[in-house]
Amino acid sequence: MSEKNSEKNIVNRRKVALVTGANKGIGYEIAAGLGALGWSVGVGARQEERREAAVEKLRADGIDAFGVPLDVTDDASVTAAARLVEERAGRLDALVNNAGITGGGPQEPTTVDVNRVRAAVETNVIGVIRVTNALLPLLRRSPSPRIVNVSSSVGSLTLQTTPGAEMGPIAVAYAPSKTFLNAVTVQYAKELADTNVLINAVCPGYTATDLNDFRGVRTPQQGAASAIRLATVPDDGPTGRFFDDEGEVPW
Repeated sequence: MSEKNSEKNIVNRRKVALVTGANKGIGYEIAAGLGALGWSVGVGARQEERREAAVEKLRADGIDAFGVPLDVTDDASVTAAARLVEERAGRLDALVNNAGITGGGPQEPTTVDVNRVRAAVETNVIGVIRVTNALLPLLRRSPSPRIVNVSSSVGSLTLQTTPGAEMGPIAVAYAPSKTFLNAVTVQYAKELADTNVLINAVCPGYTATDLNDFRGVRTPQQGAASAIRLATVPDDGPTGRFFDDEGEVPW
């Protein structure tokens, strides 16, 4: 038996996940958490050095991790990533769309550089659609496929318009991109309603990562918890909904 076939047989005895933006922060901890449950985890990331360092660290902790070169804004990169997962595992049990950007600042709507808005939507929304559609054929091969879209409570129009709610600074690129992502999640859930694919959005909370210059009050491990839970929900679990650690988040 070839080394590649032997590796694939080992993976086939485990559930398989792909986490985008998994070389650091919340994405890394999602990969670590799923790996600790016995999953084989693809570490999706653009930068080779950081990606392979994350894989090495996960493997040192006994996790079956493998690197997946992945730029969610690039069609060819996403296609190649799907091919890599197929060759290694033949299927996918969970896709966690974690990769995201703020778009940079400032983001007051009357003065914003529209390129900031365009960049946020390209990564946070179109990137999710691009990756999801490329991996969906592999997810359909799983007996219990799950998709988790990492969103944010700042994308909640209900919370944004609640008097007195503390929702952070005005951010016409980042916050609406997460609202858009939430809406996309609902549309996927509607189309996939008659399948066994469960798809949900999750808010990790205000987590200390480089996305916010480490100003967050939650650890990456805490931020990863809800995504791990939604990636592993039973077959009668929710779909087309939005959650954080405390329960369902209003749209």
